[in-house]
Amino acid sequence: MVRRLSLWIRAHPIIGDASIAVFVLLFDYVFMGDTGRPGIAPISWVGVGALLVAPLLVRRRFPIGAAIVIAFGGVIQLLTHQVGTGIVQLRPADLALGFALYTLVAYVGRKPGLIYGSVLVLGTIIWALRSVRDAHITVVGTFAFGGLMIFTIFFIAGEYYGARRAYSAEVERRLALLETERDQQARIAVADERARIARELHDVVAHAVSVIIVQADGASYAIRNNPELAESAVETISTTGRTALAELRRLLGVLREDDTEAELAPQPDATGLSRLADQIGLPVRLQLSGDIDGLPAGIGLNLYRIIQEALTNTLKHAGASATALVTVCRGEDDVEVSIEDNGSGAPTAAFREVSGGNGLIGMRERATMHGGELEAGPRESGGWQVHASIPLQPS
Repeated sequence: MVRRLSLWIRAHPIIGDASIAVFVLLFDYVFMGDTGRPGIAPISWVGVGALLVAPLLVRRRFPIGAAIVIAFGGVIQLLTHQVGTGIVQLRPADLALGFALYTLVAYVGRKPGLIYGSVLVLGTIIWALRSVRDAHITVVGTFAFGGLMIFTIFFIAGEYYGARRAYSAEVERRLALLETERDQQARIAVADERARIARELHDVVAHAVSVIIVQADGASYAIRNNPELAESAVETISTTGRTALAELRRLLGVLREDDTEAELAPQPDATGLSRLADQIGLPVRLQLSGDIDGLPAGIGLNLYRIIQEALTNTLKHAGASATALVTVCRGEDDVEVSIEDNGSGAPTAAFREVSGGNGLIGMRERATMHGGELEAGPRESGGWQVHASIPLQPS
């Protein structure tokens, strides 16, 4: 209950300031009464009280201005609140001087608080010097010491609260910075994911369309003379199209804006190389050595995509009579893959366009993301080759 009230007052500071001002006024006018101001003009008494207490209502919003007005009220009190032959009478409204000191230290800073505190100490000394002539020095000293102690307590309280405010502001600033960094990281992650999906789409579409075109061309030539070969080509087209469509649905499902979960499908890996060689649409000889099936998932996927892209380029640019040799060797520290074909050996303009686009760049990125290397170029004996080396453990 107390904590809830404290939070509510913090959210509505004017209520707390008004409560302090009312408390000081009640203490000043009710408890002191007429006996507290003999020989002092009522107008002066009320006016000084207003100068001391009224600025408390706006002390948080205008801390320096409120402190100056309250200090001015204290000066007027030194000049007008004299009792008997010289004693300057103190009053409960003087607590406003302490609240002004507290507000300056907490909301403005230590340096303005020290300056204002020095003014209060000087005022206390002047009061003591003027009062000690007509009162016992012990009484004056006691009041002076008590006033200085009260001002010291207000200064320490302001220093403590100011430190808490500075700490809270720093925590809020760091939280805001962390939220900004989190949003930036989220946007970077989304951009990376979209780039990955773009590479996946390129691999899927380029491979599937190339296989379908080659198989369709072959089926159109063999449909009359070799119906069985044409039927096999049509079956390959159907299988390749369904596989590509399933992968496209899976990848595009990630980009959907609604909350519906995308259809989940296993990612291809090195275990699917045999099926890839059978579906590519040209003679492919596959040589595997080592534990290829036990490759890490990420390396297996990128290995599959590198081989798929390289064979797709062979299919499109090496010629109808080309064959390919795929060699995958897993060693103790890395896995090496080589794709060679016996095509013309000189890349066509179309291949040069692909090699400068997503094809070769995508293959190289898939190798380098695991700390590996990829090289591609014509073979000395004719044809084209792609060689990649991917470490099994990150360096």
